[in-house]
Amino acid sequence: MGEKSISIPVERIEKSIMLIRDQKVIIDRDLAELYGVETRVLNQAVRRNKKRFPPDFMFPLTREEIRNISQIVICSGIKHARNVNVFTEQGVAMLSSILNSDRAIEVNIAIMRAFVELRKISSSHKQLAQKLREIEARLEDHDESIDAIFEAIQQLLKPPEKPRKRIGFEVKESKARYGKRTRKK
Repeated sequence: MGEKSISIPVERIEKSIMLIRDQKVIIDRDLAELYGVETRVLNQAVRRNKKRFPPDFMFPLTREEIRNISQIVICSGIKHARNVNVFTEQGVAMLSSILNSDRAIEVNIAIMRAFVELRKISSSHKQLAQKLREIEARLEDHDESIDAIFEAIQQLLKPPEKPRKRIGFEVKESKARYGKRTRKK
């Protein structure tokens, strides 16, 4: 590698990685920008080495996919592009064999690290999702018990259906000041 080392923030690369057709990919324009070449130069190199890029390494986008991406990506040129290629992680690795510059090597290393980091994050999200499913399953087991508790509480809060007969004496005072006190029977 050369004396000057380039520094590409991992966040910049992670923002370039998109999920298309259930695959994590990077658009040719973003790769070209990272490598410091024109998009057409990158695509020409790929066309000259077509055998190195099977469909699971690189594939062209449909018009609809391009339109969907152009709504997300702030690049206005992508909407009007005739064709847009995207590269999977394996396709990016293969690019290192056809783009043979110090910058290409360093960019490839940075991109591979970004893909690894995304895999780690994805794995932790899957583990978290599994834990949530387990908790939900446990809660479903307890739903009937919780419902029974709430039903019992609601029954306790309801007023009695028949008024109960009062227990004890009831004192009534007469109109006279020192009148008799009577007991209610």
